[in-house]
Amino acid sequence: MSPVTQIVAPGIPLPGDDIDTDRIIPARFLRCVTFDGLGAHAFEDDRQQDATHPFDDPRYAPNLEGAGGVLVTGNNFGCGSSREHAPQSLMRAGVKAIVAGSFAEIFAGNCTNLGVACVTADPAVRAELIRLIRANPDAKLTLDLQALTVALSGELFPVAMADSAREALLTGQYDFLAQLLEAAPEVQTAGERVPYLSGFKA
Repeated sequence: MSPVTQIVAPGIPLPGDDIDTDRIIPARFLRCVTFDGLGAHAFEDDRQQDATHPFDDPRYAPNLEGAGGVLVTGNNFGCGSSREHAPQSLMRAGVKAIVAGSFAEIFAGNCTNLGVACVTADPAVRAELIRLIRANPDAKLTLDLQALTVALSGELFPVAMADSAREALLTGQYDFLAQLLEAAPEVQTAGERVPYLSGFKA
């Protein structure tokens, strides 16, 4: 896994608090056997009810499909059920990072495991980021995880991030499943030492 130190992509404004996982990916999509194709259904119901949703807005949608995007949103993002499909759908839609007022803890952890950075920022910072994004949708936002800053249109803003998530991304140790697969020989050896896994052999 490659370290994630800096994310450069256009911003996607999504103001609003308490955007839950059922809005991010409706429950009917949890029946999917794989996560393939979930990106097309991110915010499915919201988009059907609002033709101007940022994921369909011609100012932002092409960026998501191309270079990806950094979502700028409100407080308590990703609340509700802890379905892994929610961060999977955002990642597969092109979201590379999320700037919010706060996150549901499990959602943020699931994002980190996918390499999607979740950082927090004050209301004034988020409001200014959204203003700048709307003024110039193609401008690229630079999220620096080492400096904990966001740069956009010549302005620099502070952000915060959980220490454990930041360290995992900076060191490239964020995908626990990949780490487990890489350590398969050690896992096998450890399993052979567990009596009930080795037929209680001495």
